[in-house]
Amino acid sequence: MKVAVINFSGNVGKSTVARHLLSPRLHNAPVIAVESINSDGSEEEAIRGKQFGELLEGLALTDDAVVDIGASNVEDFVNLMKQYRGSHEDFDFFVVPTVSKNKQQRDTISTIDALSEIGIPAKKIRLVMNMVELDEVPERVFSGLFEYHAAEKRFTLKPDAVIHVNDIYGKLKGTEQTIADILNDPTDLKEQLKAAKDSEEKLRISRQIGVKRLAAGVTEELDAVFKALLK
Repeated sequence: MKVAVINFSGNVGKSTVARHLLSPRLHNAPVIAVESINSDGSEEEAIRGKQFGELLEGLALTDDAVVDIGASNVEDFVNLMKQYRGSHEDFDFFVVPTVSKNKQQRDTISTIDALSEIGIPAKKIRLVMNMVELDEVPERVFSGLFEYHAAEKRFTLKPDAVIHVNDIYGKLKGTEQTIADILNDPTDLKEQLKAAKDSEEKLRISRQIGVKRLAAGVTEELDAVFKALLK
């Protein structure tokens, strides 16, 4: 399965969705960050046609991949899909993460409109409601998107495709470690804690235990979100 993670807006958790939600559940699919494809040391951020063509060639060689499109590249990416007629068909789904802030919701609607206008059917455009507080009701905090869906039907809206706020995402930010890595680590941290010699080491191991517990809880949620999102 090939999935593009896309939104005109930044700060909606595209990389979190790509690394922690999608990749581990798509046979540890490689995450291709479009921002890194075109980072050649210059200040130019636009993805060029040659790079887009090479990306499509790479996708053809793999069964599963997640393409994480940085906000600064989304407009160019959409325009290149128009130039490479039919290239959107190389993707099984376009996952659009969003958050409850009004600006991000407006940008999300613009993203969905842009995808729909190049011929991507509603069944392939999937919304993820991200960074939702546990006591928030998605239908209320994302009311604009629910209303837009009811009026336009340009995307697929699954009310259960909700990722809640969790401390683990902040703890893993800027690291290469994924939630799956933490959960699959066979180290017996409780035994290490018993054997720890000083308070500093005990505190470090205790924090690792806390993160692993968070990983176990959030994995259950992400499993359910993935099932709801792509079923």
